[in-house]
Amino acid sequence: MKGKLKILMVFSEVAPFAKTGELGDVGSGLPKVLKEMGHDVRIITPQYRVTNERKYVLRDVIRLRNINVLLGKKTLRINVKSAFLPNSKVQVYFIDYKPFFFREGIYTDPKSGKEYSDNDRRFILFSKGVLETLIKLQWQPDVIHCHDWQSGLTPFFLKIVNKDVPFFGNTFSLFTVHNFASQGNFDPDCVSDMGLDGDFIFPGSGIEFHGQCSFLKAGVVYADVVNTVSERYAQDVQSHQDYGYGMEEVLRSREDNFYGVVHGIDDSVWNPEVDSLIPKKYTIDDLSGKVENKRALLENQGLPFSTERPVVAMISRLTDQKGLDVVRDAFDEMMRMNIYFVLLGEGDESYHRFFDQVRKKYAGRVGINLNDDNTLTHLIEAGADIFLIPSRYEPCGLTQLRSLKYGTVPVVRETGGLADTVQPFDPETGKGTGFLFHDFSVKHLLRAVKRAVRTFEDRKTWLRIMKNGMREDFSWRGSAKRYVQLYGKCVSRKG
Repeated sequence: MKGKLKILMVFSEVAPFAKTGELGDVGSGLPKVLKEMGHDVRIITPQYRVTNERKYVLRDVIRLRNINVLLGKKTLRINVKSAFLPNSKVQVYFIDYKPFFFREGIYTDPKSGKEYSDNDRRFILFSKGVLETLIKLQWQPDVIHCHDWQSGLTPFFLKIVNKDVPFFGNTFSLFTVHNFASQGNFDPDCVSDMGLDGDFIFPGSGIEFHGQCSFLKAGVVYADVVNTVSERYAQDVQSHQDYGYGMEEVLRSREDNFYGVVHGIDDSVWNPEVDSLIPKKYTIDDLSGKVENKRALLENQGLPFSTERPVVAMISRLTDQKGLDVVRDAFDEMMRMNIYFVLLGEGDESYHRFFDQVRKKYAGRVGINLNDDNTLTHLIEAGADIFLIPSRYEPCGLTQLRSLKYGTVPVVRETGGLADTVQPFDPETGKGTGFLFHDFSVKHLLRAVKRAVRTFEDRKTWLRIMKNGMREDFSWRGSAKRYVQLYGKCVSRKG
């Protein structure tokens, strides 16, 4: 493999321009580190209404105006704008097609809560537009790194539709799946919008999945190399339908080129030593600031300060997948322990109603925040003592990585990336960074929380666990090195 690579990152969302979840954080964190390593990294993403053009100085690119993209029999014209990822030299290209992307939501209509009915057409245009933009730009990447179903057709177009286009003769693709539950499955008639006929849709074909056209399967089948976001999750999705959502056999067919690479965090943002959004910075050698942040968090939530009572926190989407059903069933018993509970998140209406009741029932002991608040996220990470992540499954997760960095001890379900990144504390050896439970049940969740709360009472032991976690390096640097190895595997397929 040659030393420095040209890498195009294809994301449907990139923070801070647009974000619905962890994918947006990956879109900003990984490219910056690859750029710092000396690679020529660029990003392409849709320009949504939420993207603040003036704040982030999006500029027109003359040669990237009025690019023709064929959607079915109709020729659409896209414009591509350019900006830089904040605090970096990573160039970002924005595909501007207002009828598709200038909407109130990114994937779903906020009014109905349902996915947009034309998401297939929107992301066919996006995937096609990626390749047309490269041709217009005359920039030939070594690797196109695509993320999730929204860009899953890009490897398919690259390998099948554009296989005879000389411009792409030395360009390869890596496809990263962040969550196999989200597959981008559409009516098979959408192949006509791709410019193809029905011959591409038949049982067992590279884009057919249970009678539908699957953008995710297209990426898995046609990318040169495929990965997901932790080693444990890579194993799980090949062997259990609960994790692979029917893709197990397809993934097993790619097992020689299917890998797990855990996420990282941007430690220029998520780091108590430099975090400008917390009241008091602190280090592993001087944890006094941790206490001050706990005081500030409790004050923010209208709760009395106590060093004796641990703050158990959750920052999560309020869904069954995140284990909220088990939390709900365990909540009263958990509150019989000597704890505060702080929640930040939004999601299913049933959980909003439940936590509205919790707010009244446990007034003076809980802080319930049914919204999304970046500043409060930082304060919770810095001010909480215990961080609870009881997910039914978790491909990777970022909140436990941030918690470790902030000395907030995680209690997690032993699944996916949680199992790969949190090591169970062993009182005999003093090693370990948190508390894990295996069975997805009320009983085992409560047992793990109780162990953590009891250990919290032993200040010396608790400090050791905190520092064990803070010493772990889950920055993007380690993950980026692993991705460079996968790029090398892509490029080595030449010829």
